[in-house]
Amino acid sequence: MQSFVLKRFSGFKSLSRLRCFSQSAHKEATLHNDVAVPSIPPFDYSPPPYNGPSADEILAKRKDFLSPSVCNYYQKPLLVVDGKMQYLFDDKGRRYLDAFGGIATVSCGHCHPDIVNAIVNQTKRLQHSTVLYLNQAVSDFAEALASKLPGNLKVVFFTNSGTEANELAMMMARLYTGCHDIISLRNAYHGNAAGTMGATAQSIWKFNVIQSGVHHALNPDPYRGIFGADGEKYAKDVENLIEFGTSGQVAAFISEAIQGVGGIVELAPGYLPAVYKSIKKAGGLCIADEVQSGLARTGSFFWGFESQGVVPDIVTMAKGIGNGIPLGAVVTTPEIAEVLTRRSYFNTFGGNPVCTAAGLAVLRVIEKEKLQENAHVVGTYLKDRLIALKDKYEIIGDVRGRGLMLGVELVTDRELKTPAKAETLHVMDHMKDLGVLIGKGGSYGNVFRITPPLCFTKEDADFVVDAMDYAMCKM
Repeated sequence: MQSFVLKRFSGFKSLSRLRCFSQSAHKEATLHNDVAVPSIPPFDYSPPPYNGPSADEILAKRKDFLSPSVCNYYQKPLLVVDGKMQYLFDDKGRRYLDAFGGIATVSCGHCHPDIVNAIVNQTKRLQHSTVLYLNQAVSDFAEALASKLPGNLKVVFFTNSGTEANELAMMMARLYTGCHDIISLRNAYHGNAAGTMGATAQSIWKFNVIQSGVHHALNPDPYRGIFGADGEKYAKDVENLIEFGTSGQVAAFISEAIQGVGGIVELAPGYLPAVYKSIKKAGGLCIADEVQSGLARTGSFFWGFESQGVVPDIVTMAKGIGNGIPLGAVVTTPEIAEVLTRRSYFNTFGGNPVCTAAGLAVLRVIEKEKLQENAHVVGTYLKDRLIALKDKYEIIGDVRGRGLMLGVELVTDRELKTPAKAETLHVMDHMKDLGVLIGKGGSYGNVFRITPPLCFTKEDADFVVDAMDYAMCKM
């Protein structure tokens, strides 16, 4: 396999001379079969001893008492018992670099002291009441969140997850417009409840149940799409869907700016402005799903949709908004928000004081520690190093994304773009053994998802790339 993974470099006499490890990794590397093994960057924290059940005991209990749909990464599942900033620790005290961030969820770092203090202090005073009573935490966070959004996006509804947020957004659009039809994108993932499963467009996430009123447009995928990076050509397909697949009027268009579960696919340039124009003409609303790409993750912008120069009517968010606390939100205009007053709308845990106190702390940490700027600087550095790795290994078909939301797609044939599924799993397992945790996604399960906490450093970025380099050169 090594022969197809490595490009043919004339003049190189050994694999050891193909290494492109960082200077810091060279200094700390140990040798294994004459090839440098990258070392995890130093970090001043040691977790307390773990005295709980073993991984095998927990795995057995999961099989007995959890849904069989619950799956695990890796051939030998990892038991995680401690976390600190960008690192996780297993039951033996071994440290791992978390380059997945709990699926783009840990925005500020595991157990960030400011966020932990906000959660603990609020829990000591009031863990839960109800939004039927006044509470400072929920209103303060709503105000702070609204200040981060453009235009008249200033009314906030809190939920417990991204799925709930997208369900609510779609319902509001249907109520506001009086239409049922919604346009989503192929390869999209918006959740796994009744309505959002309809908007999701990957068969692996869709059960055979009634899913009505959603039309899936061509995905503006610069790597695999039929029009390459020409966003306006893809946008024509939305016009056609409206004309031939609906009454001519639609409720909404929903999209992620960067498809997370779909494999870190960034929409082709110029796509959203053209689509938003067509949707508005058809009387619909534009929904931006920022569950993964929001909250400074893309670096150059606070929200993913800003990269395309548009202002949506409704914005949904979750994951990084709470740094791991179950928290989601829908933000819209006062006019659209009014539709929920037609009946009683209520969410028992939406706006919980502990969750919203955590959310406010997240916004403050992002600003105080300049994490958006860090995501841009470190993310750009990491992407450049990954692109250099692509020049070295034929198996890397594409490197994409923004900031600290990056994807690396593996293929066995660059021209045919044949998904390298088995190789993806192999490299993931090997990187875990080296001390790096990354995710995977894409319709074929052949894309590495790199979405670490925004406190990631250049040394961490070097370790990720060096570990990937080492794993690939050992295939």
